[in-house]
Amino acid sequence: MKKLVYLSLLLLSAITIAHAQDNTIMGAGSSFDNPLFSKMFSEYNKKTNVRVNYQSIGSGGGIQQLISKTVDFGASDAPLNDEQAQKIGVPALHIPVTAGAVAISYNLPGVKTQLKFTGDVLAEIFLGNITKWNDAKIAALNKGVALPAMPIVVLHRAEGSGTTNIFTTYLSSVSADWKNKVGKGGAVNWPTGLAAKGTEGVAGLITQTPGGIGYIELAYALQNKIAYATIENKAHKYIAPSIASTTAAANVEMPADGKIWLTNTDAKDGYPIASFSWVIIYKEQNYNSRSAASAKQMLTLLWWMIHDGQKLSTALNYAPLPAKAVKVGEKILKSATYNGKAII
Repeated sequence: MKKLVYLSLLLLSAITIAHAQDNTIMGAGSSFDNPLFSKMFSEYNKKTNVRVNYQSIGSGGGIQQLISKTVDFGASDAPLNDEQAQKIGVPALHIPVTAGAVAISYNLPGVKTQLKFTGDVLAEIFLGNITKWNDAKIAALNKGVALPAMPIVVLHRAEGSGTTNIFTTYLSSVSADWKNKVGKGGAVNWPTGLAAKGTEGVAGLITQTPGGIGYIELAYALQNKIAYATIENKAHKYIAPSIASTTAAANVEMPADGKIWLTNTDAKDGYPIASFSWVIIYKEQNYNSRSAASAKQMLTLLWWMIHDGQKLSTALNYAPLPAKAVKVGEKILKSATYNGKAII
């Protein structure tokens, strides 16, 4: 507890110092987005000299910092839930900024063949009902693969997480057992397993744990050379997470508020554990003595992110925003106000 308080004080101190500098924007949240954001913000700084101080603390943490008004924006892989929206108490805007895939990654020494999973079998693994890698249900999906009689070690996030929300929303849509016993959300009561903080932490734990299985954003699996599975979708096709399969899942009609789930997609070539990710801001930007100039600076950054910034997506294994999502994002950004007047 003392460590958490100390870290919170450090973050608040950093925020205070940063806000004293007119060219610094503060953000916090999604670790799912962090590889892409790191590149985006570095490139934006080179072009504009505007610095973005982004803390990869998980979607839940980013939303809490937004509620506390200690950051300019929060980043989340799930829209605000009713409780979070109530705590904010005023209109908030969700700007879709990227789409990505949650890979089911594992550490299985000696197994070189990419494994296959159905939603039902994944749910049973994460419920703790399937405990050995050579279980008959896994073997039936992976015929010809020499699966070891090794214990399965379930690995999951320790803190409130948008990635957890994506994964548990998927499991709830494909498994009645999971839906009834655990459910969906950014933080759930895990029936089994070990926890790590951030997608970075889960990725590290998978690499260190023979027999481990966990859920991480695809970029982390590729960067760390961690094996990942193909997952059966609604069309009964086994689909690997990729830019193409995420793009297929994201090719949907966007609602005006930008909030939509992509999990368990109907797209025949779509990966079923994919999601948009959002930057969340206050609709009215005149709060906490914010200047009109600082509000305009942040809106200009977000406009760049959903336009020129998208060119950085593919190299980092994120799916560029579809044109429909960009158009909705433009309208949402144009609805942001300062003293009731449009900022851009």
